[in-house]
Amino acid sequence: MSNSRQLVDKLWSYCNVLRDDGVGTIDYTEQLTYLLFLKMAHERETRTLNPERIVPKDCSWQRLLDADGDELERTYRHILEKLGREQGTLGVIFRKAQNKIQDPAKLKRLIVDLIDKENWSASGVDIKGDAYEELLQKGAEDLKSGAGQYFTPRALIHAMVDVIQPTVKDSVCDPACGTGGFLLVAHEYASQTATKMTPDQRTHLRDTFVHGVELVDGTARLAAMNMLLHGIGTPDGQSLVEVKDALTADSGRRYSVVLANPPFGTKSSVKMIGADGKETAGNLEIVRDDFWVTTSNKQLNFVQHIKTILDMNGRAAVVLPDNVLFEGGAGETLRRRLLKEFDLHTLLRLPTGIFYAGGVKANVLFFDKKPASETPWTRALWIYDFRTNEHFTMKQNPLRREHLQDFVDSYKPGKRDQRVESERFKPFAYEELMARDKANLDIIWLKDDSLEDAENLPAPEIIAQEIIEELQAALNEFQAIADALTGSTETK
Repeated sequence: MSNSRQLVDKLWSYCNVLRDDGVGTIDYTEQLTYLLFLKMAHERETRTLNPERIVPKDCSWQRLLDADGDELERTYRHILEKLGREQGTLGVIFRKAQNKIQDPAKLKRLIVDLIDKENWSASGVDIKGDAYEELLQKGAEDLKSGAGQYFTPRALIHAMVDVIQPTVKDSVCDPACGTGGFLLVAHEYASQTATKMTPDQRTHLRDTFVHGVELVDGTARLAAMNMLLHGIGTPDGQSLVEVKDALTADSGRRYSVVLANPPFGTKSSVKMIGADGKETAGNLEIVRDDFWVTTSNKQLNFVQHIKTILDMNGRAAVVLPDNVLFEGGAGETLRRRLLKEFDLHTLLRLPTGIFYAGGVKANVLFFDKKPASETPWTRALWIYDFRTNEHFTMKQNPLRREHLQDFVDSYKPGKRDQRVESERFKPFAYEELMARDKANLDIIWLKDDSLEDAENLPAPEIIAQEIIEELQAALNEFQAIADALTGSTETK
């Protein structure tokens, strides 16, 4: 294959064949994950230099090549079940794995024609990785699958990483890693100087530079495979993705960089008890003295978790919905403490129409962890309004990296003291923010051109999409209220 485009077209065309049998995009990508791993393990085992066995002999790729019909189905099922009980990367990828391809002939064709003909471990790992990443994106575009919630627009991830500037000296964590997008892009950025690294630094970059936490088994396996295909981690080593709820406890590990897009929605699956002694409804009691405030709002809890796992002088960039900027009660407490105890230096207001999950109005908060101080660490919060008069849709006008170039330039990575105010980029002093009602950070100053002049209205299809987004956002809010009311009646 000459490029990832040909490879992804080949893989995708077979997905269309399987769809008639009821195998959806995500199911198909999971099956590819299992088979790709077994093929890569086979390639390592049969290479001339330093061959190594990664899977038990009775789980080898060759057994799948040798079997047909019902025997192939039985062999495949046995391999999935056995590897699901293993530790490390193996366990994460194969945990609860099931064969979803019921037709043995189609399974055989997938094994022989699509996967066996490629050398997945050879140089050009980026081509394989890019092809897999593109499959994940196609899965996210399939709105029925619900996979969009795990997929952050890559253009946004690249811009966030470009301003955070991770290096090989860093350790990067995403406590809600989805399919691993932030970790991949951070690794790619830090790898730019790989030729100048020491052997120890290169080992760190491969094995300990990134760490992800993901709640959902299926998504975690996609993240683990995504990283392997990009040359991050090792098939027989410790998994770089932990499968658990990041919010349940402080693991004790600290990271110099945290990049995250926590799941939207307010319902928490666990009971939280914060430093204020209050508890919230749920089915599992958790004590977190490191939390500033007790709330069932997942985003607020993720911000609190991130402030804990950041190392001193560590830097974070987190995608958060609008309600985090203005919500009273726990939200106000969190904003005031974040402004005082951390350096909350930048806020990027995102446009609508850039997320696969509809109705999302979000922002990126950039903050640094600082030592205890009598005086506030935030001198001024610089807000970049990338929402007003910006119109994107997933299909007709998708967000591209160049759309965010002005933000990246205005941010002045590494030279934040040289920032210059512009029409879209303005600083707001700490005192001014704290004096606002509820320390509300939902600040708008630009005029919406479409309100002033009908000629400036966006295209009809964009208006229609924005109406859908607004209605979806309202439905999401009502759902959150309904969930909260259900939770309160359950605990009486």
